Amino acid sequence: MMESYLMELLRDIPNEVGVYFIYDSSDRLIYIGKSIHLKKRLIQHFRSTDYRELKIQREASRIAYELMGDETIALLHESDLIKLHLPKYNRAGRKTKYTYGLYTQVNEDGYKQLLVEKIEPSKDEIMSFISYAEGKERLFAITERYKLCQKINLLYKSKGPCFQYQLKGCNGGCIRQEEVEIYNSRVNSFIEASELPLGEVFIQVKGRHDSEKGIIYIKDGTYKGFGYCKINTRSKNTFLKAINLKNDNRDTRRIIKRHLLTKNIT
Repeated sequence: MMESYLMELLRDIPNEVGVYFIYDSSDRLIYIGKSIHLKKRLIQHFRSTDYRELKIQREASRIAYELMGDETIALLHESDLIKLHLPKYNRAGRKTKYTYGLYTQVNEDGYKQLLVEKIEPSKDEIMSFISYAEGKERLFAITERYKLCQKINLLYKSKGPCFQYQLKGCNGGCIRQEEVEIYNSRVNSFIEASELPLGEVFIQVKGRHDSEKGIIYIKDGTYKGFGYCKINTRSKNTFLKAINLKNDNRDTRRIIKRHLLTKNIT
């Protein structure tokens, strides 16, 4: 059961997409989080019996929030603010969002494999995942979309052809029927599509209300920032004026690549 003072803190919190801030009695920021349902997520915090959550509950004195409209923008904003403010419960107890990554290697027959493995800090993953299950599900979708081989990508164990070959969804890399160069060219097409685009790109997403849209700005493969403008805006100059410049880093690239790849293969 939630304490009455915690219930009072949640009284005016909406159930919308946003970033939230928990402060202690000295008005020090102790935790930053994001959710597509702000109030629901905070209720989970305040009903949890996890050790760190209990400490947050005891110290919570004020909650603030920012509506973001779109989950990807909320993730970018949350990541940036955590790096900026380093709240103690984000530092002390926050688990890495992405624990598995998609990597490539060449098998003994020369075919490029796509593999879901634990993230290695020394290597750049193609795409990142919260769990192995999420990564495996996404790899199945990528394999089907690019007509790759489940056996080569270690999704199907067999001495013979993979299951998709029987359904004509694989061109026979699993039995060395497809030429290595042709197979690998499709893997390369996927890898190239997974990179942040070159040139000036404005990814348009849902705004904080019906009359606006959110914009994520990428220039020459680098994340530059996000902002909001009127929903019918099409002018590049207006887009640029709306952008709040932010830092590009590994976390922001992971967030944007997940957004782009999810749109492309679902």
